[in-house]
Order: sequence, then C-alpha cells, then structure tokens
Amino acid sequence: MLKTLPELTSPKQVVFLLTVALLINYIDRGNLATAGPLILNELKLSPTQLGTLLSAFYVAYAVAMVPAGWLADRYGAKVVLGFGVAIWSLATFLTGFVSGFASLVVLRLLLGVGEAPIMPGTSKLIRAGVSSGRIGFANGVLGFGYQIGPAVGTFAGGLLMARLGWRPVFVMFGVLSLLWLLPWARVQLNEATSRNRGNSAEAPRFGDIVRQRALWGASLGSFGMNYSFFFILAWLPTYLVKARGFSMDEMAQTAAPAYALCAVAAIIGGLWIDRCVRVGGSSSGAQKWLMVLGYLSSLIAMIGMVLLPRHGSIACLYVYELFSGLASPCMYATAQIFAGPGATARWVGIQNLCGILSGILAPALTGVLVDSSGSYISAFVVAGVANIIGFVGWVLVMPRIEPVEWTSLAEAA
Repeated sequence: MLKTLPELTSPKQVVFLLTVALLINYIDRGNLATAGPLILNELKLSPTQLGTLLSAFYVAYAVAMVPAGWLADRYGAKVVLGFGVAIWSLATFLTGFVSGFASLVVLRLLLGVGEAPIMPGTSKLIRAGVSSGRIGFANGVLGFGYQIGPAVGTFAGGLLMARLGWRPVFVMFGVLSLLWLLPWARVQLNEATSRNRGNSAEAPRFGDIVRQRALWGASLGSFGMNYSFFFILAWLPTYLVKARGFSMDEMAQTAAPAYALCAVAAIIGGLWIDRCVRVGGSSSGAQKWLMVLGYLSSLIAMIGMVLLPRHGSIACLYVYELFSGLASPCMYATAQIFAGPGATARWVGIQNLCGILSGILAPALTGVLVDSSGSYISAFVVAGVANIIGFVGWVLVMPRIEPVEWTSLAEAA
C-alpha cells in the first residue's frame, strides 16, 4: 500500500503533514479534559485525581522533551517523530479500555513520552526547509494545527462522547492517529544532523546552547504563556459544565469556536510577521509586540472569565483565544531564528521543557485549589498572574531576535 503513495518532497507538503500531526497531537492530549465530566462520574474520581491525571501527561512530556530534541538533531526529526506518533496513538487507543485511576496514569505517561518529539521535530524541519522570509507564515500554519486541535477534539469529541460514551471515542481517535504514518513514510527529506556534521557552526555544542540569554528569556516567556494555555485546555470543559451549568453539547459548541478563533488568529499573526519583514520592518519588534499583547490580554481575560456573568465570561474567553493565537507563531519562530538548522531541535527541546513545566503545574494546582476552596476564582487568578513571568522573560531578558553566531562562539572556544 505504501508503494502506491507518491513520494512527498516539497516544503508545502511537509508543512501540511506536520500541521495535521499537530492537530492530531492536540486532539489526543486534550481528549481526557473533554471527557473529564464523564470520567469523574464513571470512575468516581475527585477533582484532585483528575488534575493529577492531566498533569501526569506533562510530567512525562517534560522529562522526554530534551532527549527528544537531542535525538532529532542527531538522527533526524522524521524518524524520531514517526516513532513518537506510533507511541502516542497506542496510548490513546488503550485509554478506551482502562478500569481505574492507576491504569489511566500509566497511559497518560506513555502519551507524554510519545508526544515529546512533536515540537522539537517540527521546528527542526521548518528551519531546514522553509526560507527565512516565510518562517512566520509556516509557524502560523503550524500554530493553526495545534490550536484547531482542541477545537476539533472538544467539538467532535464532546458531541461523540455525549452520544457514544467516552471509551469508543478514545479507541477511534487512536486508530485515526496511526493512519498519519502512511503518508509520513513517503516523505523524503535532506536533514542536517549532528551525527553527520562535525562543524560546530552548523551543530553547536549543547553547552553553547544553554549559555544563551535568549534561550532563557524565551523559556520564561514560554512558561508564562503556556500556563494560561494549558489551564484552559485542561479545565475549560469541566469548568463550563460544573461551574457554569453548561450541558456537554453547550460546552462543545462554546469552547470549540473559541479554539478555532485562536487557530485562525495564528495564521494571521504569522502573515503579519512576514509582512513586517518584507516591507523593511523588524521581525524582532513585530514578534515582541505580539507577545506583549498576548500576555496583557491573557492577564485581563483570566480574571474576567471567572468574575463576570456568563456572557461576559465567554466574551473574555474569546478575547483570550484571539490574542493568544496572534502571538503563538512567535514562540517557535524565534527559536528557529536564534538557533539555526543545526541547533533548533535541542533549543526547542529546552525551551519547551520550561514551557511544559506550566503544563505540569496548572492542571494539578487547579484541582487542589478547586478542592480546597470549592471555587475556581483562585485558579483563574493564578493563571492570569502567570503571564507576568512570561512578560519579564520576553521583554526584559530576551535580547534582539537574530541568529546566534555559532561560528564566533566556536572560534572563541
């Protein structure tokens, strides 16, 4: 069957497949949050246990992130990403057969290991195959993939779970995820790998990468922005159903369009970055302003979502998703610009590790706060205040966005 498929070699084809992979990735990681209200009832779990399950994924995801980036830079992102998809598809499929809390924890850990190569791998492939003048748009398209994933997963998953139950939906999505490997096996790429290139200008040492101030500014920025993102991704369905009185259908019909708005905004943000470059503007300035708007709007929206009446709360959700989407291409475009083809996967692995720490913290801390207070107010306040950390990293720590001169570092060493 594979031999009947044509070979895929163009950057557009690769970007399309990577976008589909990110869409699938975020559907599969978000399914547990969508099924949260049903799983709480069937398996008799507490909010703290649900928060632990949601955080377990990010624990494994974070631990495997830097090794995944190293493997992608050394052996090629195509192979490493393919193995990752196979692992996370199996974990999604088996979730449909769990019997209790312990088995769910194991499968969420396996899902995290499988999904770890996705961001380092896609960033490496984009940096290798896309021209610098189109990096913003390429990352915007990728952003569309991982932002529309929660929309598709929440809408389709929510409606299907309301009719079929949550178990068949996990089985179905696990099988569909495996099908992505068929066209991916036909992709032909020429990747720069550290195994084949001894030139430190093309494949800088790990120590040189971690000494970059830009890396740690971007990492703080990633933590701050991702806290709100993972908090919403993990708890929005349960919040709307349990605290705001939505039915499963109403929840799906409210949350999914908000996620879709974020996805469309990601493409617009990427196009705007590239346009600034074409008319002679600064990519650095364009990206920093988008991120500042993202942090400030998220801070305000998180507070408004929990304190305002129902319609005001939903309006704040949509404001958050709009500006979060506009800023999302910047997170990985900056890493690709700073690091270059030979270091992007390792750079993104470290940056994403710091961002994923918020994915570990946000779901579990939210469960504890809700259990202890009986309210979501403190959880939303923490999600808003986390943006201040991101603002400091992105504006005060990060230098001008431009390629690191790895050759000069190697000569100095």
